[in-house]
Amino acid sequence: MWLMAVGCWGLLSGTLLAGPDAEMTESEAVRLGEQFGVVVGAVDEAIQKELKMQRPEGVVVFEVIGGTPADLAGIKVRAVIKEIDKVEVRTLIDFGRALKRALPTENFTVGTYEPADPEVQGVGGLINFHFVRIVKD
Repeated sequence: MWLMAVGCWGLLSGTLLAGPDAEMTESEAVRLGEQFGVVVGAVDEAIQKELKMQRPEGVVVFEVIGGTPADLAGIKVRAVIKEIDKVEVRTLIDFGRALKRALPTENFTVGTYEPADPEVQGVGGLINFHFVRIVKD
């Protein structure tokens, strides 16, 4: 019975066993990010130091594509995506898996860490939550 249910999920999702928790690659995660409207990469030690982060975790936004759900939700360049729809994002693979589950819902949240603005003295970086709503014609 369980195998039949798994097979049905695979058929409903388009390909056998290609549900949201199927194998994810970094290139697939990057492609999903572009579909959402961001060009992303892994947070490495250089980015960690530049953004004054405690650990090199999350996915950094290098570019936001205009007019996309990410742009309309207020995602910013240099933000680090730490969470998608209450799922923690530590790596590109985490990002891809979480985004693959969230995109079909058309309504989800994205938590980002944004570094402190040098013009606002005494205020550290904060976690911001962006509400994403995908509108279809």
